[in-house]
Amino acid sequence: MISITEEIAVPSPPERVWEVISNPSDVVSCIGGAELGPSHDDGSFDGTLAIRFGGIRVKFAARVSLDLDEPAREGRLSARGKDGQGATRFSAHATFRVVPGETPGTSLVSCDGEIQLNGKLAKLIESGAGVVVSRMTKEFTDELVKLCAGPTEPQKAPSAEASAGSAAAPAVPAVPAAPAGSRPAPPRPAGLLARLRAWWSRRRARRQGSAPQPAARTLHPSDEALRQGGRR
Repeated sequence: MISITEEIAVPSPPERVWEVISNPSDVVSCIGGAELGPSHDDGSFDGTLAIRFGGIRVKFAARVSLDLDEPAREGRLSARGKDGQGATRFSAHATFRVVPGETPGTSLVSCDGEIQLNGKLAKLIESGAGVVVSRMTKEFTDELVKLCAGPTEPQKAPSAEASAGSAAAPAVPAVPAAPAGSRPAPPRPAGLLARLRAWWSRRRARRQGSAPQPAARTLHPSDEALRQGGRR
């Protein structure tokens, strides 16, 4: 029988570590030589693990069951399988849990389990199990820490106030200046009668070739009589 008792310190908060450690595909990605197979209706799934013991490489196939307690962040794992040649069979049981670490934002993953072996390679595997477990634990810890760290935090965008302060002022369309030596256009006469008078003055000026003259005043009959009476 092989006993396993390990504690792994992870510099990530417990909720993140539990998110990873409770996902079989994430766990398998942290174990070299492990592959995840299809799942079954009862919630169990198949998996394979290739391990080297000295000069012998042994590949095990197993059916794994996983029971999770989300509020407590605890899990129980059981597995049964055999090597590729059927010469050695095994059964394994383990419990694991995630608790806060000594400092805020860190976690501690503890695992306790045992593996029972029967068959041709049992003694060989048990004799080299200590070295193999230590090597696999270190590799698993390194990959778990990387996976729990996740992507780097994106760079913060500048605030709206900073953007407003650095933005260039909107361009004001320039008013074209009048050519040098030109006279400003006279104001347009207001009223219909004034416009008719201005048009008639310009028309007469063009005909006579001189500056427009003020329009002659039309005498009223009463004015003519007064003028004649004044001569007398």
